[in-house]
Amino acid sequence: MTATDRITEIRQLMENLKQDYPSEINAFLSFMQKAEGNPALGSAQKELINVALSVAAQCEWCIALHVKNAVEAGASRDEIMSAGFMAVIMHGGPALMYLVPLSKALDEFLPETPHG
Repeated sequence: MTATDRITEIRQLMENLKQDYPSEINAFLSFMQKAEGNPALGSAQKELINVALSVAAQCEWCIALHVKNAVEAGASRDEIMSAGFMAVIMHGGPALMYLVPLSKALDEFLPETPHG
């Protein structure tokens, strides 16, 4: 399954939740929008934090979404990998394994960028 496939699954989930559980998902989305709207950090910084948290949480869907968002916000491959390694420092070996989907998402969303 590709990172794009995971993002498609997220979109479908959100559509289903908006239809079946609108008050719950809209409350979550409202909170998320307010939290993300704080201007103290730029969008790339926020997405790098989200990448690290996604790796630490071992969420492949989150990794796909936030790597894509980080790339779109202008983060480099090295910045995104650095965020992933910060998660490994805090979460250990299990987080290290989630650098696999992080690397695959980077290859998908930044294919022309050299590694290292």
